[in-house]
Amino acid sequence: MSGGTPLGGTAGRPERLDHFMARAAAAYYAGRDPFGARGDFITAPEISQAFGECLGLWAAVVWQEMGRPDPVLLVELGPGRGTLMADALRAVAGVLPAFRAALRLHLVEQSPALREAQRRALGQADPMWHDELSSLPAGPALVLGNEFLDALPIRQFIRRGDGWRERFVQAGAFVEQDVGPGVPLPPDAPEGAVQEVSEACRAVAAMLGARLAAQGGAALFLDYGPARSGLGDSLQALSVHRAADPLAAPGTADITAHVDFQAVAEAARAAGAAVQGPLPQGMFLQSIGLVTRAAALAGAAPAHAGRQLSAAQRLIAPEGMGRLFKALALCHPALSSLPGFQPS
Repeated sequence: MSGGTPLGGTAGRPERLDHFMARAAAAYYAGRDPFGARGDFITAPEISQAFGECLGLWAAVVWQEMGRPDPVLLVELGPGRGTLMADALRAVAGVLPAFRAALRLHLVEQSPALREAQRRALGQADPMWHDELSSLPAGPALVLGNEFLDALPIRQFIRRGDGWRERFVQAGAFVEQDVGPGVPLPPDAPEGAVQEVSEACRAVAAMLGARLAAQGGAALFLDYGPARSGLGDSLQALSVHRAADPLAAPGTADITAHVDFQAVAEAARAAGAAVQGPLPQGMFLQSIGLVTRAAALAGAAPAHAGRQLSAAQRLIAPEGMGRLFKALALCHPALSSLPGFQPS
């Protein structure tokens, strides 16, 4: 669905929130480029080229710690316009050409419009596209996911009396229904408390955890949300850089929710992977050299120095993206201390 056309309903029947979100997100991304000043939101790669460059160098260092496998898959989940990966590849080609030669680029992306943007940005890197993580070929892999998990659908449960009800969507509003079996919910919570569960996030973590444990490699996620699981309603939507009603006109706004990093970590560990983090994005980015790289870019182009330095500050400052956003790594258990996650 493109051009701002609202997504159709389901004949007036209540629809579980995660199903609603999945349909709305598929329609939203299918025919549009939502990134940047002219879109609905802006992400870190669009803010500063130093972000993608540093993540590319992070992957290169991890590749060396893995024993320099050749070939190795370099995978991005939800690559947007391809900006992050273009910056990453340029950086590693200049610093560690052996890694650039060894990597095979794979992009997990369903949107035809965004695939076309990625083809323009990354066509010379000979990428392979996948609709799903499960279709990646076997082998050691390095996986990057920036603001990928927050777009995966969630379920919401609300405390009523001595039990829980599940939120469904009908005619642009929430309706509540009985909770089905098999959903782990806290036994004690105040009236009206909301518990969010992302089965999709847990499934991605479990699949990656099992793969990394068996075949080697690491995955790095940067996204927003709490380090520890808790109660709260984080469902939100953005349209033209402003908050929008997430249930109104689905398919025309970016619908997301905060990532439960504890749940992601637990799912990966249960599948056999080691987990490092989460830690604040600002701390992680400073540790892997983003400020140094931004300063070098500022020095190379004095006319744009202020913009480069303010962009870096936005990514690392607690009042910007530095505290709400977290960095989390999943990896083979033999990778004991990944860059940026070493004990201080």
